[in-house]
Amino acid sequence: MKTQRTNKPELLAPAGDDERLKAALDYGANAVYLGRDQFSMRAAANHYRTYDQLREAVTTVHQYGKKLYLTCNTLPRDPELTQFPQFLEEAVKAGVDALILADLGLLSLTRTLAPEMEIHMSTQTGIVNAAACQMLYDMGVKRAVLARELSLKEIAAIREKIPADMELEVFVHGAMCMSFSGRCLISAYLTGRDANRGACAQPCRWKYHVMEETRPGQYFPVEETNEGTYLFNAKDLCMIDHLQDLLDAGVDSIKLEGRNKSAYYVAVVTNAYRAALDAAISGNDAPGWTLDEVRQVSHREYCTGFFYDKDDASQRYASSSYVHLCDVVAVVERAEHGRLYLTQRNRFFAGDTLEVISPGMPPVTISAADLRDASGEPIETANHAMMPCSIACQNMFPEKSMVRRRIQNTSIQ
Repeated sequence: MKTQRTNKPELLAPAGDDERLKAALDYGANAVYLGRDQFSMRAAANHYRTYDQLREAVTTVHQYGKKLYLTCNTLPRDPELTQFPQFLEEAVKAGVDALILADLGLLSLTRTLAPEMEIHMSTQTGIVNAAACQMLYDMGVKRAVLARELSLKEIAAIREKIPADMELEVFVHGAMCMSFSGRCLISAYLTGRDANRGACAQPCRWKYHVMEETRPGQYFPVEETNEGTYLFNAKDLCMIDHLQDLLDAGVDSIKLEGRNKSAYYVAVVTNAYRAALDAAISGNDAPGWTLDEVRQVSHREYCTGFFYDKDDASQRYASSSYVHLCDVVAVVERAEHGRLYLTQRNRFFAGDTLEVISPGMPPVTISAADLRDASGEPIETANHAMMPCSIACQNMFPEKSMVRRRIQNTSIQ
């Protein structure tokens, strides 16, 4: 056991809609980040379109005693700047706790129009040294979300050289972009969808061949296989069993990627990192169940990115498929009188072996014994979407716990 730490980093989780927002909060996030349909790097995760939706999200988060950060991390062109004052005014009125910015022009406008607003500079800014951190601090920035290309040694060196009250945030889990700090032009060039304005088509996940100029239509694999190669495709990042090292480097916030992921993904990953981070703060290794849990969500092969001075083979050349090990089959509505009352999400059968995921707990294995429909009649399968049903169960689980069934190891595109 190592010495218990005094620094207690924040666990920051994504929220693409209200279901994912509450999953992040219920399963242990200290703060959430979300975007609107303007200025957001995740254009598809834009549930919070209206001011009222944003205000309600802030109210919910603050009722939990936690924080909400609003992403504003695209690189807007001049015509878009006219929309920013209203965007900023609504953020202030709604009570968001910080803006996540990437553009220096938006930073300047924010300091002028809303000088009290806390500002975090996004990883899209490409912050890789202490001088950049100091400059941003002098401009009123509270937190730097460091570039993903930095090693732990480089992060620790930056920490030593910047003001003690400037916070450092790093991504620790989720999808990685093949371009430096997400500054990619491939999507815009091939599809017209600008990655730097939230509309990336992810062409780095596609399969590529080489075509020689004098032999049009004849395609050659980039490596010695007839299947071609995914030469731009990155693995997913996972640092759950290295959080002690992140604390040693002086990181103030560990961030989970995934605003486009499911509520199940947010719940499971947040739950695992909450337990692992609490263990790291206490000087202990991550519990073994947390290492298994991050493999029970849909993911690409994991790596540790750029954090260590070693070749971690962060590129994935064989395919762009995901590992898929579990299906969510139900959500717990209540537990009483020896029965677990559920709302079905995917088909399952009487007698199936299931696992229940609850906040702050490792998964609990149960059986779908005595499966019944809403009227109490025995049934062999729960096969209608969102149907109420129940099973015999002596365990008590909190409302909105998630029920899953493990499946054979499969890959999905």
